[in-house]
Amino acid sequence: MTGHGGLPVLFLDVDGPIVPFGPRAGGHPVFPGAPGPPEAGANPLLDRIDPALGPRLAALRCEPVWATTWEDEANTVVAPRLGLPELRVVSWPAPSDEDERDARAGLHWKTRTLVGWAAGRAFVWVDDEITERDRRWVAAHHGGPALLHRVDPGMGLTDAGLRVIDTWLSTV
Repeated sequence: MTGHGGLPVLFLDVDGPIVPFGPRAGGHPVFPGAPGPPEAGANPLLDRIDPALGPRLAALRCEPVWATTWEDEANTVVAPRLGLPELRVVSWPAPSDEDERDARAGLHWKTRTLVGWAAGRAFVWVDDEITERDRRWVAAHHGGPALLHRVDPGMGLTDAGLRVIDTWLSTV
């Protein structure tokens, strides 16, 4: 599952960080006419993807990886709007009894999988559903540095958030 040298991994969720949703004062900016397959036009929320975010993500010193329920569709629908190449994708396992126990304990269903996928590599996880429980679990179970960056889903990944990530990456 891992590879690409010793670069930290940047796990990217789509809904919330890349495609802002929910309430936002003044509404959401839109960027219509972005490249992508014709079927992508059926989802009007995709027009909220800021194409300027792609070069900023590509400039970070890390390996970006889709960590989203969009799975491979992130490469065909989202990546072209950002001008990103095809990225590796985290495949989610079928739900288990352990996942159900984790959920009752407040652990996000992605947390265990991402730590396993990183396999000790430094990583940043960008998501709108990260909690303190996830941060504590990662600190206790991951052998390398990790930054769990929670994004306000109404705002998406902001310039300030990108600066936090870039600064953190420069320290690992």
